[in-house]
Amino acid sequence: MAVAEHIKEMMTSPSSGIIRRMFEEGMRLKEIYGEDNVYDFSLGNPDLDPPVEVSEEFARIAGSREKNFHGYMPNAGYPEARRAMAEKTSQEQGVSVGPECVVMSVGAAGALNALLKAILNPGDEVIVPSPFFAEYRHYVGNYGGKLVEVPCGKDFSPDCGAIGRALSGRTAAVLVNSPNNPTGRVYTQDEIHALAETLRDHAGKSGRAPWLICDEPYRAITYDGARTASVFTEYENSVVVTSFAKNLSLPGERIGYIAVNGASPGKDELVAACVFTTRILGYVNAPGLMQRVVARTWSAPADYSPYRKRRDELMANLDAAGIEYVRPQGAFYLWCRVPDGFGGDDMAFCEHLKKYRILGAPGSGFGGKGWFRLAYCVSEEIIRSSRAAFIKAMENIG
Repeated sequence: MAVAEHIKEMMTSPSSGIIRRMFEEGMRLKEIYGEDNVYDFSLGNPDLDPPVEVSEEFARIAGSREKNFHGYMPNAGYPEARRAMAEKTSQEQGVSVGPECVVMSVGAAGALNALLKAILNPGDEVIVPSPFFAEYRHYVGNYGGKLVEVPCGKDFSPDCGAIGRALSGRTAAVLVNSPNNPTGRVYTQDEIHALAETLRDHAGKSGRAPWLICDEPYRAITYDGARTASVFTEYENSVVVTSFAKNLSLPGERIGYIAVNGASPGKDELVAACVFTTRILGYVNAPGLMQRVVARTWSAPADYSPYRKRRDELMANLDAAGIEYVRPQGAFYLWCRVPDGFGGDDMAFCEHLKKYRILGAPGSGFGGKGWFRLAYCVSEEIIRSSRAAFIKAMENIG
């Protein structure tokens, strides 16, 4: 057999990689019908330009002729980048974080993989509120772990009672994502506090304190007064993983970091382990050029109001068509309910939408059967012109 059996099984699973497959299908349809006649809401690919400060710093640094400028560095990253990310994290979390707590990474995905490899023994469990970012299944499975999906509450807040019942002696971590992909839900400070109390109570009974991992690439993109909560103030054994893919519109540059709570008794060992796993996973280090760029421009002002405007326009389209959805508080996704007549089959409904050149992501891939996701980080013209297609798609059900 040319490839491993378990990889082939995952590759061919209907729900595996569905977002990317929809994106590729969109490219095919655009070649047939033209860019303006396909309404592609499948992939969360930010289309706002990076702040001008980022582009200017990139150009300035790229022109350097300093000797050994592109050479190896410490696996944890350049000291100046770690200092800058520590300052950023301190501001966001409301507590002092030192550069020794930071490991630069190859995006948030690289951060999560380095971290999970560092903490998981075979058979260990990672609890995640459902629905969740689809790739978590693979990231946890990469290191012999088991992803335990715990349904959120009706308002898509983390259900601490259900999480408490799912905790076991094998629980290595609880992984949360706020603002959430795919629901757009922003967890409140009270909700993070309640989750921390649940983990603390479990640790007292079991003798094992799970890590609380916060995946935060959308932290800065919030609406209607919502604010992303601090976790470091609530729970000692906490870690933030994030990137600059969304807030600075740099998804292709693969730059992010891990920040460990300095109050954690296991901080030094975990940081050392993440430095080690960054090396042995083959990343070696985060991209050097981008480390220098974000070290100097992480606080560049960015205007996210176009996302809010697009959200409102797309919600108006769905209202006109009669499609139910969750009003997002952050990120750039609408989480929508599959209409009656499809028996909750999100795959079938996304195929139905495709007949009208509308591309969305089936909710099953996110652990949300009966729902589908629309990414509104697309042009306002595409959103406006999709209105008639949504209405027609709903008129022609059954």
